[in-house]
Amino acid sequence: MIATPTDPVDHELVRAAADVARTRCRGDNHTMAAAGRARDGRIVTAVNAYHFTGGPCAELVLIGTAAAQGAYELDVIVAVGDRDRGVVPPCGRCRQVLLDYFPTIKVIVGGGDRLRTVPITDLLPESYVWADHQLDAENESEEP
Repeated sequence: MIATPTDPVDHELVRAAADVARTRCRGDNHTMAAAGRARDGRIVTAVNAYHFTGGPCAELVLIGTAAAQGAYELDVIVAVGDRDRGVVPPCGRCRQVLLDYFPTIKVIVGGGDRLRTVPITDLLPESYVWADHQLDAENESEEP
């Protein structure tokens, strides 16, 4: 992992995710909650939708929920497990999607008194950036 200074932890965001995990996660279908802070300061929350075929993680549901509420830019995100499991780092798929949607997003990771806020790029070093590999519209129309 790249050594970079960490940003202050958004404890309000952690509390919001923990509250959703405690009050809305019930049974095996919803075991994780996520909270994200939109660029305008709003907090958006979501829960995962587990399914044996590979339902979406809470972070991915949060992206759609935020968009549905008109929050297209997220600055910080955190996921918290049910049954008081605390902060849980994003899985590999979520790390890639978060990077692709929000290349400058920060993620709260760690546990207990070791919580820290790090750039998504610290969690996915030497990453594949989807947008970097797309052809520009004008290049597509040019003849070889």
